[in-house]
Amino acid sequence: QVQLVESGGGLVQVGGSLRLSCAASGNTFNINTMGWYRQAPGKQRELVASITSGSDTNYAESVKGRFTISRDNPKNTVYLQMNSLKPEDTAVYYCNAQVPFRSIRFDYWGQGTQVTVSS
Repeated sequence: QVQLVESGGGLVQVGGSLRLSCAASGNTFNINTMGWYRQAPGKQRELVASITSGSDTNYAESVKGRFTISRDNPKNTVYLQMNSLKPEDTAVYYCNAQVPFRSIRFDYWGQGTQVTVSS
């Protein structure tokens, strides 16, 4: 089992910045990819950014150049630096950790943190 605890959400004005953190605990040794997803009201959850244990990153087109994902493996923590925030970035942001096991993958989720961008 892996437990994920997010922090850093809040209210920010258009053009502002926020930094999200997600600390993993429990059976963290086998975590491969970690990432951030978001879900806005009435919309499906979508991938924002992900990072592998080898630091390969992947970003949604809508956040490229504005968001940066990073990872501190010894601390089992992943970060999402969000700059130049837009109203459409408003959503609940969820941390995700993936643990592969043979031919399947276990996904673990945090409780979510609200990000609100006001115009």
